[in-house]
Amino acid sequence: MNNESLILDLLEWIGHEPKPYSQVMDAWRTSCPRLTIWEDALAADLVEVKERVVRVTPVGRAFLRSHRVA
Repeated sequence: MNNESLILDLLEWIGHEPKPYSQVMDAWRTSCPRLTIWEDALAADLVEVKERVVRVTPVGRAFLRSHRVA
């Protein structure tokens, strides 16, 4: 996966508590076509948006566990 370390940063930043979509977009949206962190995380089902709230999905939590050393 491209940008894996930044995607891990995004997932850790969202954390266990859901964050408002507007807050996530303020922090992670980019106009650079080479930095597609948000879009990559959505496409890989690592995050989800429901009712304007962003959460790390079970797939995202598993991705975090498998890529981070405690």
